Amino acid sequence: MNLHTFEHLLEKIIFNSRWILVVFYAGLVLCLLILAMKFVQEFVHFASIFWMADESKFLTGILAMVDKTLLANLLILVIFSGYENFVSVIGVAKVSEDRPKWMGEVDFAGLKIKLIGSIIALSGINLLAAFLEIDSANKENLAWMIGVHFTFVVTGFLYAYSEKFNHPKK
Repeated sequence: MNLHTFEHLLEKIIFNSRWILVVFYAGLVLCLLILAMKFVQEFVHFASIFWMADESKFLTGILAMVDKTLLANLLILVIFSGYENFVSVIGVAKVSEDRPKWMGEVDFAGLKIKLIGSIIALSGINLLAAFLEIDSANKENLAWMIGVHFTFVVTGFLYAYSEKFNHPKK
């Protein structure tokens, strides 16, 4: 085996190693299914108590479902964009009439921006839910939540700014 043949074989193995990621994306699809079951559980519970719930419990119940919906959106974004960016183009989506507009257009930097934005939104929803139950909330935990949320916001801003600075639009 000469050096050129060995190099070609090594490059082929490295190139095809991207298919190992399919295991991770399949796992995320299963997580999406589990999250959907959790959403249904949350909805059934909410539907059974909403008539008797005070405003705080009512809003907290809605926020819990919004939180799960945003998390599901985040999973879909990671699954679709990650698969298309790192494994292969999703062929069935190319011919589908209801293909999401952003599919195939979100690059790795755009994916990171969307991920950071989603994490900030999820953090904000959890913080709002904690504020709605401020009377029973642990003040130290609330302070930590505010600090973590602030860190996410600052990190998101700095990352977006650095992307804009390093990759200006033409």
